[in-house]
Amino acid sequence: MSRPEPKPASPAAYSVCVYCGSRFGNDPAFLEAARELGRALAGEKWRLVYGAGDVGLMGAVAQANQADGGNTFGVIPVHLLQQEVGKRDLTHFIVTENMHERKKVMFMNSDAIVVMPGGAGSLDEFFEVLTWRQIGLHRKPIFLLNVNDYWKPLTNLVNHVIAQGFADPSLADFINVLPSVATLMNALRAERNGQTSTC
Repeated sequence: MSRPEPKPASPAAYSVCVYCGSRFGNDPAFLEAARELGRALAGEKWRLVYGAGDVGLMGAVAQANQADGGNTFGVIPVHLLQQEVGKRDLTHFIVTENMHERKKVMFMNSDAIVVMPGGAGSLDEFFEVLTWRQIGLHRKPIFLLNVNDYWKPLTNLVNHVIAQGFADPSLADFINVLPSVATLMNALRAERNGQTSTC
């Protein structure tokens, strides 16, 4: 069944794509950060773009965003509707045929990318947008929300790849690593105010 593809967000409707886990993780700080981020995006009147699940950190960021009157844009593949408990009360709820289409729709409807703690799915999403940035397909900022140093092994890996000669040192420059929601929001505001083109 064919579905119309959503149009990209207009520059006036700043949209932040949040990749995060469908589980809560073991550190309570992850859940706290997800809720704080959801509220903060609503407070700025920026649109939350995420994976449309109602479980784990995904559900937490969306629930907090909605509770504060936020604009939510969720995208979920049909085969995960039950597993991730598709959250149908979002401002926009998009069902895709597959994971690839999900990631494409999320990306094209976002101005900035935020990666919260998560698992293999979040890593897949991160490396895809990072690779696209590396080869010049976009200029959207990529932020790692490094709650309690969760992403330290990942940044170490990126530095290792560079040190071993498999990537230019500029690869690390495409990743903005921030320790808290407060510092992330400051960086997003600066990016938003200085934004020219993100495509």
